[in-house]
Amino acid sequence: MLDTSFSKSPRIELVDALRGFAVMAILLLHNLEHFIFPVYPDRGFQPHWLNVLDDGVFNVTFSLLAGKSYAIFALLFGFTFHIQYTNQQAKGKDFGYRFLWRLVLLVGFATLNAAFFPAGDVLLLFSIVGILLFIVRKWSSNTILTTAIILLLQPIEWFHFIASIFDTTYQLPDLGVGTMYKEVGAYTKEGNFIKFILGNITLGQKASLLWAVGAGRFLQTAGLFLIGYLIGRKQLFISTEANLRFWVKTLIISAIAFAPLYELKVLLLGNETPLISKTVGVVLDMWQKFAFTFVLVASFFILYQKESFKNFTSNLRFYGKMSLTNYITQSVGGAFIYFPFGLYLAPYCGYTLSLLIGFAFFLLQVQFCKWWLKSHKQGPLENLWHKLTWIYKG
Repeated sequence: MLDTSFSKSPRIELVDALRGFAVMAILLLHNLEHFIFPVYPDRGFQPHWLNVLDDGVFNVTFSLLAGKSYAIFALLFGFTFHIQYTNQQAKGKDFGYRFLWRLVLLVGFATLNAAFFPAGDVLLLFSIVGILLFIVRKWSSNTILTTAIILLLQPIEWFHFIASIFDTTYQLPDLGVGTMYKEVGAYTKEGNFIKFILGNITLGQKASLLWAVGAGRFLQTAGLFLIGYLIGRKQLFISTEANLRFWVKTLIISAIAFAPLYELKVLLLGNETPLISKTVGVVLDMWQKFAFTFVLVASFFILYQKESFKNFTSNLRFYGKMSLTNYITQSVGGAFIYFPFGLYLAPYCGYTLSLLIGFAFFLLQVQFCKWWLKSHKQGPLENLWHKLTWIYKG
């Protein structure tokens, strides 16, 4: 979700569309979750057909998009860093240090978004893990790939699992995430706007980061950053015959790997032994999501070679060009729609209605993007990030 407006290289339309797809997917998921505010209609008062439809909407949407949309974001974060770094390198400059400044600025945008999103914000995670890109920017591709593989293998989870084999009394560290989220839920229900904002940018952000540790998100995000950086180095998003063959192979391998990984994930996450479900189960959950992420990315690249698909996804390109603006405004709008200090529609919106609201919000944002980009090169928040990035010269 990085701004590439100052890049001298021509924009890759596929990347804009793919980024737009990821932002749209996050919007739809967050609407189903009521922006992490689990208040829904009483199913006992709904007709049976609507309960069945709600279950189907939830299962299909989460199976296809949950954990994958953020992963696409992470890939594109690393990819965009490569574009920015190489463009400045061509001018004899090292973009790395300015990138660190951009990460500091990203903390500000993360705080703005988290103010309206009780579960904390992934941008804060990105701003922390993004430091890794600065560290590896001059490494060889083979070294970066090796590092990415190690990170994606989830060594911390394996350490906990192996430690439990040799010490039957071994316990996973209690990060207190559940307790923190209960407190977040409590002040959200109160409807006190000031308390809501202050709690979100403090306790909510802390809970989000610690949840990411326990869920394997920290290491997976780091690995995805590096894979995205390598995709940029290898120019794999450029439309060529060689790249088409690469993405076809990637699609086949990822699709074949996904099925057994998913089944093992279901088996182990439901294991009665907490140390197994919270270690090996988490690892397999991350792996199956990684595999399906590349099913989505590879499919998108392959389909994008067809003019009909390009036309079909034209709205996503506009949406992706203003991804930061759209990402943050969807949290503001979602909070107003579902939370007690706003319209408080959460108790009246099941999964199906929430999904329809998400689509309507998406279409409104697309229209705003089209209108705004007629007279501006970038979205309002993208422009602010760009100006602050270059507030000092050097």
